[in-house]
Amino acid sequence: MNLILKNPLVALTAISLALVACGDKKEAVIEQPVAESAVPAERLVIKIDGSSTVFPITEAVAEDFQIQEKGAIQVTVGISGTGGGFKKFCRGEVDITGASRPIKDSEMKLCAEAGIKFIELPVAFDALTVVINKENNWATQMTVEQLRTAWQSAAQDKVNNWNQIDPSFPSEPLRLYGPGTDSGTFDYFKEVVVGKKADGTQDDTRADFTASEDDNVLVQGVLSDQGGLGYFGFAYYKENADKLTGVAIVNDQGVPVLPSIESVNSGAYNPLSRPIFIYVAEQSMKKGEVKKFMDYYMANVPKLSNEVGYVAMPDPFYQAATARLASLKTGKVFGV
Repeated sequence: MNLILKNPLVALTAISLALVACGDKKEAVIEQPVAESAVPAERLVIKIDGSSTVFPITEAVAEDFQIQEKGAIQVTVGISGTGGGFKKFCRGEVDITGASRPIKDSEMKLCAEAGIKFIELPVAFDALTVVINKENNWATQMTVEQLRTAWQSAAQDKVNNWNQIDPSFPSEPLRLYGPGTDSGTFDYFKEVVVGKKADGTQDDTRADFTASEDDNVLVQGVLSDQGGLGYFGFAYYKENADKLTGVAIVNDQGVPVLPSIESVNSGAYNPLSRPIFIYVAEQSMKKGEVKKFMDYYMANVPKLSNEVGYVAMPDPFYQAATARLASLKTGKVFGV
């Protein structure tokens, strides 16, 4: 599976054509207080899990949706990472899962074995953001090769100082912070940044780093560590931009570019721009409350994705995805 996107708009053009052609680590209950008389004896419940990257968008949609429904429908939104979310989704434990990468073939097999058919919907762009501590004034821009030097498997127990990444960097202890292995952000970073070994097989990241599926834990880690280097979704950086420094990544044109709405839309922020997704079970769409929620999600995600710090896709892509949802077209779209 090739996740590398030099220009996410080009990739989503392919998604749009395909759409037209086809036609347990943290859980939050997102609910709003309502008058006691307005709450029915038994509320309907929609269960969502998955990516911490997609979580801020789904949380925002769920909050607004529950206000609209006056508490008649409860939406629970968990964070167990993209991989963890797919495990629950393919066991039929949740109606919807968020993913910061496309579903893997192995996950598709699990769903198929359980009789779970899914509808894949790209919902926004993310700019995977590399961050450093505010006291770090030497690594405000980095190349992919420098990041690889720090994160590749061969660096484990060996590259522990900033000047080992680049001789121009000072002799300061290096400590790394990143998503856990159940995270789609981890998968994307591993493929795009760490890359392949000499024999052509995918290299793994070093294992001696502070890992968490909760991006807020990573924020706090780099925030309290002058030698810290971490990465996570753009929304978490934007929320903490006054406390952390975002690193400008040298793109394929040799230009250092900071993550932003403008640099994602232009394709300049590469190779760390990517689409993010939600997956809804076809069977769950037969439930009125899930259908109502999904219709609300697709109608409001362009506005809400921008509000929480991601980049809305162009309108034609949302229109195509909404048409796919309405016609219950199942299966994988990204990469077909």
